[in-house]
Amino acid sequence: MKWIDLPPVWTIAAAVAMWLTARAAPWPDEAAPEAAAGLFAGAVALAIWAAVQFRRERTTIIPREAPSALITSGPFRFTRNPIYLADALALLAWAVFLGSGVAVVWIAAFVWVIDRRFIEPEEARLEAAFGETFGEYRKVVRRWI
Repeated sequence: MKWIDLPPVWTIAAAVAMWLTARAAPWPDEAAPEAAAGLFAGAVALAIWAAVQFRRERTTIIPREAPSALITSGPFRFTRNPIYLADALALLAWAVFLGSGVAVVWIAAFVWVIDRRFIEPEEARLEAAFGETFGEYRKVVRRWI
């Protein structure tokens, strides 16, 4: 059952909750498919850019595995968590596509879950592995944006 507690599963759960919310409590917002497509494309590009950095540095992209490198290049210059940020942007694109402002509350829930279940333990592993180097990086690059 470990596969169920992974960030993509939480992203899909949030997307389903957003869809159910949009259907159960319609919001008077207009769907904007072009804007949604643009946001989604940006989210995918950000996730791919980050994944390429993991591959270049030959370190794991799996959240609970021990890192072998501290990535500070590419999108990691702007956010310590570009893939989670990409997930949140994809959810925002979904809310825009649904035309549901009320569904956005699920993005906040998603961010909270990801922060507690994944980011905090990941950062503890990075601090244990890289010490002051990670501490300095954390001082100059924000967790999300």
